[in-house]
Amino acid sequence: MAYDEELADRIRDALGPQLPEMVEKKMFGGLAFLIGGNMAVAASGRGGLLVRVSPDDYTQLLAPGSVEAMVMGGRETRGWIRVTAETVEDDDVLTEWVERGVGYAGSLPVKTGK
Repeated sequence: MAYDEELADRIRDALGPQLPEMVEKKMFGGLAFLIGGNMAVAASGRGGLLVRVSPDDYTQLLAPGSVEAMVMGGRETRGWIRVTAETVEDDDVLTEWVERGVGYAGSLPVKTGK
């Protein structure tokens, strides 16, 4: 399944022009948005939004049916969550999740050589 182009456009709108250092990269069947080489959010190829979050906040953000653990290769990926497409239909909700992902990714050391 290809990522949702409309969601990708909405993510761009939520990011706004204040983040010119944001880089888009096709990854894992989706479209990822990276800051300082760190993935912040992605329009998932499986639908919905992937969000990078603090591992300390990870568990309390999970909400069955709307915010789930991201699973890759059969393993739960702590610090990454999947927000359902239905949950981010509202632009304000999408913006909150995008800001959370950008805030956390922006707090990480910049990756060099990528």
